[in-house]
Amino acid sequence: MDAIGHALALAGSMTWEILWALILGFALSAVVQAVVRKSTIVRLMGDDRPKTLAVASVLGAASSSCSYAAVALARSLFRKGADFTAAMAFEIGSTNLVVELGIIMALLMGWQFTAAEFVGGPIMIVLLAVLFRLFVRKRLIAKAREQAEKGVAGSMEGHAAMDMSVGGEGSFWRRLASRDGFTSVSHVFVMEWAAILRDLVIGLLIAGAIGAWVPESFWRAFFFTDHPIVSALWGPIVGPIVAILSFVCSIGNVPLAAVLWNGGISFGGVVAFIFADLLILPILNIYRKYYGAKMTLVLLGTFYAAMVGAGYLVELLFGVTGLIPKERSATVMEEGISWNYTTWLNIAFLILAAVLIVRFVRTGGLGMLRMMGGSPDTPHGHDHHDEHHR
Repeated sequence: MDAIGHALALAGSMTWEILWALILGFALSAVVQAVVRKSTIVRLMGDDRPKTLAVASVLGAASSSCSYAAVALARSLFRKGADFTAAMAFEIGSTNLVVELGIIMALLMGWQFTAAEFVGGPIMIVLLAVLFRLFVRKRLIAKAREQAEKGVAGSMEGHAAMDMSVGGEGSFWRRLASRDGFTSVSHVFVMEWAAILRDLVIGLLIAGAIGAWVPESFWRAFFFTDHPIVSALWGPIVGPIVAILSFVCSIGNVPLAAVLWNGGISFGGVVAFIFADLLILPILNIYRKYYGAKMTLVLLGTFYAAMVGAGYLVELLFGVTGLIPKERSATVMEEGISWNYTTWLNIAFLILAAVLIVRFVRTGGLGMLRMMGGSPDTPHGHDHHDEHHR
């Protein structure tokens, strides 16, 4: 029982450390999604030119989602006419280039990891685009589109199909400040939390358990910590494999990344591990339903190669510039809650969250929650949302 208590205490401490950052990140994402229509996103993603992929990545970062919802949304954009490579860039941006991820990595692991994430993400997208150009034929994309058009359900389909943005004329700020804008922000905010909560809780519990129960000596041997060159080569290769087998995706994998960093995985290995939330076993099965078995194998191979390559390049760039932290002191081994700036920030952002939740409930949001796992072809987007705006 003491061991379980220790693991839960570590998980609870990590939760408290990152709570305000999660609320802030999802609130910022909700603000953007409240005024940007998904039809606009599709229109900007019609090819795989570098500029288009950059726009797709930025739009993905602004539309942060859990990994399951991001994968479902990418399929939805692809079905509506978006280029396949652009849809994948959007998917990567939506899970790995988001504000809340960067803030949480800075809090738990240090600003260098946040910088590495935002440097490594574009590198991975570039590598993936090159690999697609080399290995993904038009015939395979046509077969993937044919499979995608069948509308086979994966996970979080209802959530991905919803468009909760505010229509009408006026500037960004005018629409945002309206009653409809406030309602849209509250709906997106709560729905994003509902989508991420399962993975976040699982990730924190796994990180707490591993941090409490797995001895440091095991990780040092597994990651070849005493052999720096071997460790740097091994980390990006094994990082995604650990992620694939851990079943933890999206922001839920950051606490586990902190544990692995303390255990001895290389800097580039951490980056590759974080990116691999899009290759965990349940999502590979969803790719199979969405695009067919052959495209799933191609995605596994190209994504993995791009992650490993991005990990190596980040290790090299940050090593040459001296930005790799010398100390392995990620915030996972501190138990308990103290009265500090984190506590004040958590109180302030919990009040904000409470205001948005109340608005969500009062404007028909509970009905939307029940449709999160619905069919990708069910029309529960803007029309449904408009019914409850006032």
